Amino acid sequence: MQVTQTLNEGLKRGYSFTLTGAELEEKVTAKLTEAQPEVEIKGFRKGKVPMAILRKQFGDRILGDVLNESVDAGLKEILSTSNERPAMEPKIEMENGQDWKPGSDATFTVTYEALPEIPALDRSTLTLERLVVKAEEAAVTEALENLAKSAQNFEDRKKGTKAKDGDQVVIDFEGFLGDEPFEGGKGEEYPLVLGSGSFIPGFEEQLVGAKAGEDVEVKVSFPEQYGAAHLAGKEATFKCHVHAVKAPKPAEIDDELAKKFGAEDLAALKAQVAERLEMEYKGAARAVLKRALLDALDGKMSFELPPSLVEAEANQIAHQLWHEENPDHHGHDHGEITVTDEHKTLADRRVRLGLVLAELGRVEKIEVTDSEMTQAVMNAARQYPGQERAFFEFVKSNAQMQQQLRAPIFEDKVIDFIVAGAAVTDKEVTKEDLQKAIEALDEL
Repeated sequence: MQVTQTLNEGLKRGYSFTLTGAELEEKVTAKLTEAQPEVEIKGFRKGKVPMAILRKQFGDRILGDVLNESVDAGLKEILSTSNERPAMEPKIEMENGQDWKPGSDATFTVTYEALPEIPALDRSTLTLERLVVKAEEAAVTEALENLAKSAQNFEDRKKGTKAKDGDQVVIDFEGFLGDEPFEGGKGEEYPLVLGSGSFIPGFEEQLVGAKAGEDVEVKVSFPEQYGAAHLAGKEATFKCHVHAVKAPKPAEIDDELAKKFGAEDLAALKAQVAERLEMEYKGAARAVLKRALLDALDGKMSFELPPSLVEAEANQIAHQLWHEENPDHHGHDHGEITVTDEHKTLADRRVRLGLVLAELGRVEKIEVTDSEMTQAVMNAARQYPGQERAFFEFVKSNAQMQQQLRAPIFEDKVIDFIVAGAAVTDKEVTKEDLQKAIEALDEL
């Protein structure tokens, strides 16, 4: 097989190679000869089918296999000799493909954009700042107060007090469509917190101002998409009797509260809360550090980018942003989406950084382990309660989904590797300072 380079401009590459008719015929004959002992056709004993009949019966299919195998071998030889990796799937075409006839020479062209040579990264030249936030007493106290509210009790209000949002009303209720009660519309001594949104829209609001001992008639309309078809969109009347009006009383912040949340005592709960807060701060600070690192790499690493990758990324960015601006349009049956200079600039950055991280991960042999991948699948499956098994099977058979789950893990591992070798200084800041730094990320 004779390979000739036809294009070498920037990252664009072009090659051609020819498979002679004699070469293809030889390979077809070899495959038929290899298969002959096992072939059995009506009228001939196993292994005794004449070559002419084998060729007539299976020749075209074998020739197709030979062509595919030879083209794959040709591409492999090109990439091996050039020591290059294509940025995207190479385009392979057969010259005069529609006019080609078996027995004649077959010439193929191969075109692709090569991945650029990525400059080596000296991690020690990177200077980064890591924000550190300690869990202050005020933040711990605020978190404990929120826990106390979530564990609140309710106490009877003074007789004659009107119910207000946040109060609990203990009610009997029965629902009617016209004059007829409907199934599932009845309850006794039900503790309903006003403003909780537990009942259908409009119900709880009509109990604001009610007093213990009163009867209240509540008129509502069931939503059009209500789960029970016989009630969807219907107007209903609920006859309610208010047994009690109770005011919320947050739990005391003490050892008893701590035990409700699985801690031995209040001191242990405070330590757990402080640890959780600092983990949250650490995660936010890592996002700030990661952005600073990527900014540094973007300014430091300069090389030619494959135009096809940048174009594909710019189109994807434009498409994604269009759908974010048009959330009600879920399909792809929209008009052409214009790619702006801003999209191209962002695509340029993403492609450059993606190539840098991918190359560093390849050189340093950074990989996503099976256990890390399994954990990622489990985390994603939690979004589909009751369908976890089906989700696992979907991921198992979908290479694209596997890559979507693997990519962020790989990126984080490469980021951690770079940070480990960089000059990183810790800077202690307040929670408010960290929040401002996080908000600034969205502005960039």
